[in-house]
Amino acid sequence: MIIFHSSGYHKKYVLNSCLNSKKVIIFYKIMNISICIDEFILYMDSTLGRSNNTVVNYAVDLAQFADYAETGGVVSASSLDMGFLRGFIRELSGYGFSASSIARKLSAIKSFVKFLVERGILDRDISAGLRGPKLRQGLPRALAYEDMMKLLDEGVRGNKKELRDSLILELLYGSGLRVSEVTALDWEDVDISERWLRVSGKGSKERLVPFGRESQRLLTRWKDEMSFAGLPFEGAFPVFCGGRAGADRLTERTIHRMVVSAARVVGLFGVTPHTLRHSFATHMLENGAPLRVIQELLGHESLATTQRYLTVTAEQMKKSYMESHPRSGLGDVK
Repeated sequence: MIIFHSSGYHKKYVLNSCLNSKKVIIFYKIMNISICIDEFILYMDSTLGRSNNTVVNYAVDLAQFADYAETGGVVSASSLDMGFLRGFIRELSGYGFSASSIARKLSAIKSFVKFLVERGILDRDISAGLRGPKLRQGLPRALAYEDMMKLLDEGVRGNKKELRDSLILELLYGSGLRVSEVTALDWEDVDISERWLRVSGKGSKERLVPFGRESQRLLTRWKDEMSFAGLPFEGAFPVFCGGRAGADRLTERTIHRMVVSAARVVGLFGVTPHTLRHSFATHMLENGAPLRVIQELLGHESLATTQRYLTVTAEQMKKSYMESHPRSGLGDVK
């Protein structure tokens, strides 16, 4: 995790809570913007349990905001106002940041401002109503079923890490896991005989995800290989080790490079681990799986997220219409 340190006034004071409460509420009166950001990042990590990627991204984005404030002569967090926030957004646009990058930084700022309001440093949400540039509503790409099978069958064939990489591809597509969820898997999270995975998703929320017989076969072989190599294959030890001694986890970056390379071997470009996750969901939807089930498997909190995440192919839409609507003219339309 990245923490940005700087100097500033940091005073602790105590206020009494409600008259009927026996607890004492301790507030941290932090005026310096950089120290406020440090406290906010620590709060996200230790209290909210946000993922490491989210914490790091927020830390980087808010460090840029702190630099902008320092350049503008604004030191105290209590001096922030909407006009200043708007100026930062305009500055980002002027430097050529993409709309998606600006939207991410604005999200970090809005969360930070709410934190300041909760701590009593600001008396109102100065980011309310603040909007960034319009985003193009794009959807992740899904591979055709034939291309997906080709990737699984031929993408890593003959590689030194063929067994490991084949298993990872199967988990990304066969169970729809995020790449971060693959790297976080421990052996205690895997039930090979019953074919269940206990997955720790965003916000450290756990869910159970099934896996298919091919994943079961590969996991069994992978466990045997770990045993033969003298590496731990049970309990709270990672399923995918990164270091030679088996102490470190495989990194998300390594998996990303592997997926890109495997896809290129079979003539597919622009494929990422997330492409496989989206293909998992899209192919399930095309074959009749309820959207609510897909939501649970993907670990989405809201069904609306799943609806935005998935697309219904024209073929599936036409097939459903022809089979379901009494006026479709089934048998007359080719």
